Amino acid sequence: MREDGGVLVNQSTTKTTTGAGRVDREGLFIRFMRATEVDVRLLGMIAALLTIWVGFHLYGELVLGRGSFLTARNIWNLSVQTASIGVMATGMVLVIVTRHIDLSVGSILGFCAMMMAIIQVWILPEYLGLGHPLIWIIAVVSGLLIGALIGGFHGYLVAYLGIPAFIVTLGGLLVWRGAAFLLARGETISPVDSTFSLLGGGPYGSIGSTGSWVVGILICIGIVALMLVGRRQRQRYDFPLRPMWAEIFLGLVGCGVTVGFVMLVNSYPWPIGIVRQYAAANNLETPVKEIFISHGFAIPVLILIAVGIAMTFLTSRTRFGRYVFAIGGNPEAAELAGINTRWVTVKIFALMGFLCGLSAVIASARLNSATNNLGTLDELYVIAAAVIGGTSFAGGVGTIYGAVLGAIVMQSLQTGMVLIGFDAAIQQMVVGGVLVFAVWIDTMYRARAK
Repeated sequence: MREDGGVLVNQSTTKTTTGAGRVDREGLFIRFMRATEVDVRLLGMIAALLTIWVGFHLYGELVLGRGSFLTARNIWNLSVQTASIGVMATGMVLVIVTRHIDLSVGSILGFCAMMMAIIQVWILPEYLGLGHPLIWIIAVVSGLLIGALIGGFHGYLVAYLGIPAFIVTLGGLLVWRGAAFLLARGETISPVDSTFSLLGGGPYGSIGSTGSWVVGILICIGIVALMLVGRRQRQRYDFPLRPMWAEIFLGLVGCGVTVGFVMLVNSYPWPIGIVRQYAAANNLETPVKEIFISHGFAIPVLILIAVGIAMTFLTSRTRFGRYVFAIGGNPEAAELAGINTRWVTVKIFALMGFLCGLSAVIASARLNSATNNLGTLDELYVIAAAVIGGTSFAGGVGTIYGAVLGAIVMQSLQTGMVLIGFDAAIQQMVVGGVLVFAVWIDTMYRARAK
């Protein structure tokens, strides 16, 4: 009995120490989500991506008479086209998490690409000779260093001179685009070194069927190893454990997606013209139509996977990553806690510039040249990819895998609109609308989470 004469009702709840730590007579879906600890926003992005893919394919099938989106060729090309934006989007996550913005990434990409092209086409052949094996290595290292130095300079202006990142990077957008034009006097520089061009993908810039299966198996082993290590760490620190069925389910899904993607890229053969050249060069007597050579994983996709893994480790397993999210959550508290916020900011922008240089390698190698328009409007796609992937402009929230998935969503939209014949103007309108919609979704999500 209560003191006011009321009756106390014994409200029992059923709880478990698995998953997120509690299940209070909830529905099957909620219990599943708690047990597996899958992010609802991640499911939403995957659902949106599948809707885009199926929608464009059905539109092509029903309206144009050719459903060409869900084909091995298009998905392979889509993965290669996503690589450059995806690499930069992983760095943009850190920039936005710390409540900054970088509008100069496209121009930095264009400037780095132009510098690498000049180095390997105009300068190094005079000293090392045409086709020297060190040419592409020196060019790549130069591009990465130039990008990191530019990004570090931007970070210095933001952190130590107190200039807002919006202004610094807006100025950088104009400065580095103009500098790239002046360097080459408005010319297109091509062709780049033959080995360098392999970094852009294509039939020879892929690792083939066997290499792709090796990569796929290594990824599956990595997934299982990470799950075992994670479970052991939870046991060590007495954290709640996921049910074993949830662990097995997540492992099967991860490995299943990996194996499916390997099968997909291996089902895309070399074009008949390339096969004919290959057969002639290797004196093959087999009829060209009977020769099936798989593309497998393209090198740009492998670069994106490696960057995604490295950036995930950096953000979740290092002191630097913890500092980044601490600054984004509360900059004043982070500084009072002893974090050198200015130096961390410089490193974040330097890392962003480094990734722009890496994207410049992919983009210029894929085109086999450096042009003045290379990287134009990439800043829009990179920011949109990060925001669609769940990175909040309020700071402190963002994931690397979300940014990569956001890049796939953005590239899928662009590729789909190209396939069905939308004008470039309409494509830009759609991308702008998607960016605004993504920010609105993030605002609504944060409001409901309070």
